[in-house]
Amino acid sequence: MADSIGDVAGKIWHYLNQNGPSSVNKITVETGENKNDVQRAIGWLLKEDKLNIEMVGRAETLSLK
Repeated sequence: MADSIGDVAGKIWHYLNQNGPSSVNKITVETGENKNDVQRAIGWLLKEDKLNIEMVGRAETLSLK
């Protein structure tokens, strides 16, 4: 399971690198990944200190550091 979460983390990182800051919902839809896997991958990237999270209105927006 850790390998698959790492793969999703890589997809999220590449998505943000190409598209800039995005909401969690948009990332989930655009990558086509399972919502739970996206949440786990976000935790992975946060642990590696690769993401910023900012509240924009009611949505969490992720961006790369």
